[in-house]
Amino acid sequence: MKINVTTIRKGIRYLKHYGWKEFFIRLQEKQEQEAIPYNDWYEKIKPTEAELAEQRKISRKWKEAPKISIVVPLYNTPETFLREMIESVMTSTYENWELCLADGTPGESVIPAIVQKYQQNDRKIIDNDVSRVVYQKLKENGGIAENTNAAIAMAGGDYIAFLDHDDVITPDALYEMADRIIKGRKQAKEPEVLYSDEDKTDAGQTKVMDPHFKPDFNPDLLCSNNYITHFLVVKRELADRLGGIRKDFDGAQDYDFVLRATEQAKVIAHIPKILYHWRMHELSTAGDGDSKSYARDAGKRAIEAHLERIGVEGSVEPTQYFGFYRVNYKLTERPLVSIIIPNKDETETLKKCLDAIAKSSYENYEVIIVENNSTEEATFSLYKKIESDKIRVVYYPDAFNYSKLNNFGASYANGTYYILMNNDIEVIETNWIEQMLSNCERREVGVVGARLYYPDNTIQHAGLVVGVGGSLRGIGANLYQGMRRERSGYMHRAAIQMNYSAVTAALLMVKKEVYDKVNGFEEELSVAFNDVDFCLRVREAGYLIVYDPRVEAYHYESKSRGAEDSPEKVARFQSEIEFMRNRWETLLKEGDPNYNLNFSRMRPDYSLGDPEIMKKQQH
Repeated sequence: MKINVTTIRKGIRYLKHYGWKEFFIRLQEKQEQEAIPYNDWYEKIKPTEAELAEQRKISRKWKEAPKISIVVPLYNTPETFLREMIESVMTSTYENWELCLADGTPGESVIPAIVQKYQQNDRKIIDNDVSRVVYQKLKENGGIAENTNAAIAMAGGDYIAFLDHDDVITPDALYEMADRIIKGRKQAKEPEVLYSDEDKTDAGQTKVMDPHFKPDFNPDLLCSNNYITHFLVVKRELADRLGGIRKDFDGAQDYDFVLRATEQAKVIAHIPKILYHWRMHELSTAGDGDSKSYARDAGKRAIEAHLERIGVEGSVEPTQYFGFYRVNYKLTERPLVSIIIPNKDETETLKKCLDAIAKSSYENYEVIIVENNSTEEATFSLYKKIESDKIRVVYYPDAFNYSKLNNFGASYANGTYYILMNNDIEVIETNWIEQMLSNCERREVGVVGARLYYPDNTIQHAGLVVGVGGSLRGIGANLYQGMRRERSGYMHRAAIQMNYSAVTAALLMVKKEVYDKVNGFEEELSVAFNDVDFCLRVREAGYLIVYDPRVEAYHYESKSRGAEDSPEKVARFQSEIEFMRNRWETLLKEGDPNYNLNFSRMRPDYSLGDPEIMKKQQH
């Protein structure tokens, strides 16, 4: 980390806002070395001049290519930033664009003269009397929302692309957007909203840093943070239907617009490539979020308005991380919840698990212990002591099969919601059932997972990524395993609610109707990957998998489970790997949509993938 006046000022502001504890955690994170320095990685992954030339050749042959109108509100834009922004558009490999500049700068400025020169140059390039650069000097400054709307009113394209006046797009940005639109049209799935990955650049564009590699559309993440942010591309019909940008949300006007756009869009496309450089400077939120602290309240109101539009009751509160929020969904009912716990001996472990459940503030639950071939007398003595109206023991006599045990337990359950729980789980907060239920009640949600810790207060599970784990498995792996509890991880993902493709069945909640709809757990998977497969089938059925970090528990499994070294275990494990590879071949090949193709397939920690491999995948 480079120490200069800017970083010192940022550090002081961060300390004042977050306190000493968060300051030192953040400092440590900044000092950690990247396995692959991002600037070097980007230089290897970005398109070559030959590739850019090929894009120009291909795109000129496209029929009915969409016209993309890039709208930019100008206000006291520094000359250098203005020139670099305009030039980034003019050097695009895709040529069917227009740049709409709405200038709210008061009084006289150099902006009109600069723009005029670019208009002249552009007319020469395209050999036309009308430039693709369109400029309007506004009578008065209406603020960022009204100025953006003025730029939209100037636009004549099929799609509207939103760009900040001090930032730049990559040469392939418009090509990638147009290519995705054209491919979507051919499949009758033309996207109405498109976004890409992004990074940051310093004021002088000497280097790139802090890449933001995003998942495909992730509704719960979007309610936690405006992860889509800049260089948003929206179909003109949708933009008109939405009524443009709303002034009431200045400071988070883009957040409000994204929420409204994604509510109505039938197809939302994410392009997992860096197509936008967000410039860091003293007045930019990229450089320091607290430089526009008023945006925090505007973001809160944007999410609240979103909840009201979709008919969901809940409250919104900012987290300790600037720009990140927590939605507290209202618990509308208090249905019976069935907690299903497979068990074999381990009486002390089971007692600890049950004692924590007994402290729950939610009272309408039942516990179903699925007994599986215990041999110790103490186990059966415990069963006699604990059996009650709330706790039942059912007996599964066959060999261990985790999937069969849960399905067997579910057949005895009376609740409309199931909690699947390992016997070595100890929940931490008393309101854990309410928290899970408030999410699981939502119509679109099928499964809710938790944040789990090892006894030493390092993370065991904070979501699960599919298709990651090295050559041995490559099926799925827990995110952030081994990271200290107080850390929040990449883009604070370990500490905020979002959607994943899967969560661990060590502790999860599922609707009974959803469990039945997918026929429960796959009994061919007796030990490994059964929770991954279950979640993927729930997701395939059209439901969301939610990771809620506010549901916390200790998981007393060993960090090292020991080797699967007996011939029988090895054979079983390999057969389960092959089962998953056959059933989920396409997903494992294409990559987890709730992760990002640019991350490593070997390590589930948001580390960058091998640039050579990434480059090959793009082709």
